[in-house]
Amino acid sequence: MPVATPEVYAEMFDRAKDGSFAYPAINVTSSQTLNAAIRGFAEAESDGIVQVSTGGAEYLSGPTVKDMVTGATALAEYAHVVAKQYGVNIALHTDHCPKDKLDGFVRPLLAISAERVKNGQEPLFQSHMWDGSAVPLEENLEIAKELLAQAAAAKIILEIEVGVVGGEEDGVANEINEKLYTTADDGLKTVEALGTGEHGRYLTALTFGNVHGVYKPGNVKLRPEILNEIQQAVGQKVGKDKPFDLVFHGGSGSLPEEISAAVSYGVVKMNVDTDTQYAFTRPVVEHMFRNYDGVLKIDGEVGNKKQYDPRAWGKSAEAGMAARVVEACQNLNSAGTSLKK
Repeated sequence: MPVATPEVYAEMFDRAKDGSFAYPAINVTSSQTLNAAIRGFAEAESDGIVQVSTGGAEYLSGPTVKDMVTGATALAEYAHVVAKQYGVNIALHTDHCPKDKLDGFVRPLLAISAERVKNGQEPLFQSHMWDGSAVPLEENLEIAKELLAQAAAAKIILEIEVGVVGGEEDGVANEINEKLYTTADDGLKTVEALGTGEHGRYLTALTFGNVHGVYKPGNVKLRPEILNEIQQAVGQKVGKDKPFDLVFHGGSGSLPEEISAAVSYGVVKMNVDTDTQYAFTRPVVEHMFRNYDGVLKIDGEVGNKKQYDPRAWGKSAEAGMAARVVEACQNLNSAGTSLKK
């Protein structure tokens, strides 16, 4: 299957919400991690989402180029080719984009997709995230309204964040405090500004104590019941059950019961990055330790080409990450639900 069309992407979320499951959204930074993510989805027989952050896109463009749009475009074009070889639907998404990077990342990518759609093609990406958590809610929603109109015209779903995710990602750090919990009033202001789909479909990352990275038990207090409270308050106002399509950020290391509760309240997408980074790197470390005298030319020896060939340890890395993607699909109950089954 090729990369999901806008219609298939929308159907993926509808099925997830109706079936009480969610899709892992796997951050990638290279063709290797992209291949690992798609392999994992295929092995789990789950459709899924592959996403790239601003830092990941910059890295993908090359360490001396450092151009986010170039990196994101290259990844998407590569994904459109390789995804055809797998029997599941893969959607492409751009992760957290703060205000100061919109003009250098999301807006140019939206323009590329708009031009593609104008020429009868599908959009390059299926969704983009605007992260307005660092600005006042009114400004956050005003920018979201503008971007939603542009996204809808390009057949793209917009993701927004209402609330603050703690921890650090791509150089953006937030404290762990009461700001990590979105309120019902925040939810009501969101639908007042953006509607409930009539102006374009959007995903909402409401925060309930989420923190990027992995922390020891007790340091992070997740309260998924907040999602239910907001869904009920807004649903009563607009006359719709679970009006928000929710996103779970900062989910690495979460307890199974916390994940299950969040999904039951309308989470259809859960970001997974820290855990898959480790799953990719861990086999590489083992390979280097086990083959120390083969990957290094020690004491004048020549080493072992078969052991320092990047394909040797790269295959192990991809297999490790793919296995973690399968686990994520199982945790979110998306395993075995592919539209192509």
